[in-house]
Amino acid sequence: MKTLVTIAWRNVWRNKLRSGIVIASIVVGILAGLFIMAVTAGLNDQRLKSSIDTYLSHIQIHHPGFLEDFDKKDTITGAKTILNKIDTMQHVQAYSKRLVLQGMASTAHGNYGVKIMGIFQNEEKEVTDISKKLVQGTYLNKLKRNPIVLGEKLANKLNAKVNSKVVLNFQDASNNTIATSFRVEGIFKTVNSSFDEANVFVKYNDLAPLIDLSGKFHEIAIRCTNVNETIPVKTQISTNNLVETWDELSPELGYTQKTMNNFLYIFMGIILLALTFGIVNTMLMAVLERKRELGMLLSVGMDRRKVFAMIMLETLFLALVAAPLGVLLSLWGIEYFGIHGIDLSSVGKGLESFGMASRVYTKLPAVLYVNITLMTLVVALIAAVVPARRALKMNPAEAVKAI
Repeated sequence: MKTLVTIAWRNVWRNKLRSGIVIASIVVGILAGLFIMAVTAGLNDQRLKSSIDTYLSHIQIHHPGFLEDFDKKDTITGAKTILNKIDTMQHVQAYSKRLVLQGMASTAHGNYGVKIMGIFQNEEKEVTDISKKLVQGTYLNKLKRNPIVLGEKLANKLNAKVNSKVVLNFQDASNNTIATSFRVEGIFKTVNSSFDEANVFVKYNDLAPLIDLSGKFHEIAIRCTNVNETIPVKTQISTNNLVETWDELSPELGYTQKTMNNFLYIFMGIILLALTFGIVNTMLMAVLERKRELGMLLSVGMDRRKVFAMIMLETLFLALVAAPLGVLLSLWGIEYFGIHGIDLSSVGKGLESFGMASRVYTKLPAVLYVNITLMTLVVALIAAVVPARRALKMNPAEAVKAI
C-alpha cells in the first residue's frame, strides 16, 4: 500500500501543468464559493441586526388584538405586573414602553401617513439605536414641549428641517381627530429607508394626554443580552397579552435566518458540481495519455483493484493539496473584509430599501470551512470513479499497442 501511495503521488507531479490547472481550478472554486457565501451571510446578518436594533427588538408585547387594526383602546393589560416581572429576569438587558398610533405627518409641502411612537427617550436609547443614527439635531432631550424626531427620507419629503414645525394628525381613544404641532428636534437615518419614511418619535408624556391614555401602553419592547436568550425570556413571561419574538414579528426574517445555512450549502454544492466535471475531464485525459503504461501494468499482473486505487489516490492528492489552500485563502479574505468591509455604496439605495447597509462585512461560521473541505474531498473521490473505471475496462493487449 505504501508503494502504491508513493506511485500515485509521483504520478500527480509527472505533468505539473495539468495538475497545477486542476489544483488552481479547485482553489479558485472554493475561494469564490466561500467568499460569495460570506458576503451573503454578512448581508443577512447585518439585515437581521439592523432590524432588531432599529425597530423589532428581541421581544414585543401587545394586546392580543392590537396588531390587527392598531385600535388605540387595545392597550396592554396588567402592564405593571409584567414590568415588575421583567425587572427580575436575568437575561433582559433593557425594555421600552410605547404608545403606537397610525396618523398623518403634514407640512406645507405635503401629507404622509406615519406610525407615531410615543416613547420614554431614556428607555428607548437602551433598546433601539435610533439615538445613534441622528444626522441632525438631538434626541428628544433639548426642546421642552412637543419635540419630534423623524427619518431623513420623510424629512426630505416634508421639506422639514431641525426647528421647523410638523403637524401630526391622529385620533384619540374616543376616535376624535386631533391635530397637534410638533417641532423637529432631530433627524435620523438608518440603513432601512422604508422605516425612515414611515416612523416618527415623540415623547410619551406629550402624546399620552392628547389621546387620554396616560399610564397605558400599546407596546413593550424587550432587548435581551443576546439573540439566543429570546426564547428562554419569552417562556418566562406569563400573561394574557400577546408575546412575540423577533422572528414571529417578522416571519420573513426568521425564515431567511433558518434557511440560510441550507442555501449556503446548496450554493457551494453547485460550484463543487461544476468542479466535478473539470476533475473528471482532466483525470480522463490523464488515463488516456497513460493508456500504454496502464496496459503494461495490467499485462504484468498488477491487480485491477490497485490500478483503481491508484487513480483514486491521484485525484485525492490533488484535492488534498487544493482544498486546504483554497480554504486558507478564503479564510484570509473573509477575515480581512470582515474587519474592513466591502463598499457597496454604488447600489446603496437599493440595499437600503431592503434594510441593508451599503458596507457589508463578510462573515462565515467556522464549521462551514471544515464542512466545505470535506465536501471537496468527497466530490473529488466521486469524480475519480469515472476515470478509474475507464482504466479498469482497458484491454491490456490493445492498451500496450497504443501510441
